[in-house]
Amino acid sequence: MIRTKNKFKELKQKKQKAFGVFLTAGYPSLEYSKNIFKKILDAKVDFIEIGLPFSDPMADGPLIQHSSQIAIEQNTSVEECFKLVKEIRKINNDIPIILMGYYNPIHYYGNLKFIKKAVLSGIDGLIIVDLPMEEDEEFYNLSYKNNLPLIRLVTPTTDEERLKKILKNAHGFVYYVSVTGITGTKSASVNDVKNKIKVIKKITNLPVIAGFGIKNSVDAKKMSSISDGIVIGSSLVNKIEKVYKKKNGLNEIFNFLKSFK
Repeated sequence: MIRTKNKFKELKQKKQKAFGVFLTAGYPSLEYSKNIFKKILDAKVDFIEIGLPFSDPMADGPLIQHSSQIAIEQNTSVEECFKLVKEIRKINNDIPIILMGYYNPIHYYGNLKFIKKAVLSGIDGLIIVDLPMEEDEEFYNLSYKNNLPLIRLVTPTTDEERLKKILKNAHGFVYYVSVTGITGTKSASVNDVKNKIKVIKKITNLPVIAGFGIKNSVDAKKMSSISDGIVIGSSLVNKIEKVYKKKNGLNEIFNFLKSFK
């Protein structure tokens, strides 16, 4: 939480917008993903979202679904995700790291055990895609007591009444899902996102980060202009798929990331 607060405070003082990157742990292989995360750090991103592999990622499009399946085939377990975070922390102890995934692997691992291990590993927050506010009280209380905040998701279909309930106990930042549907399938509408963020900003002072529907640097600049920052995922997976077998693939990935800054 402190890392997240410090980062957004720093960005606000510099009048800059946050640039976050999502990547499924263990894609396209566990070792290669470690090297990609090093390149992500080299590219000076502002925060990292690490995807916890899951067999049925219902909110994700074909690209991230594929990355999750490949990671599972590489035996990327919850424990391997924690180890990956620890390795990142050896390189950079300041960057906020958010673990993003689905509730099934967490529940199977054990809620309290998972939360405590996440904190010890250096994770700053959780995004659980399929655990709605109405059903997360038990997990929320455990995570809050152990200083591991749940990052709330808001979608284009969230009405104002429910929005107030979601944001009442929100921490870190608000993740705004910029499009209806799954990740990586269509670009977000700037006007629609702008209007929704105005409503969110009337209710909370937390930073609002736009994700989903940001396919390239042009989309990123447009969305950054109306939000407190953006996060990319599918576009990075698409790039990795094209270049990871090349000798200079990691450098191409680095240059791709830098194009968003």
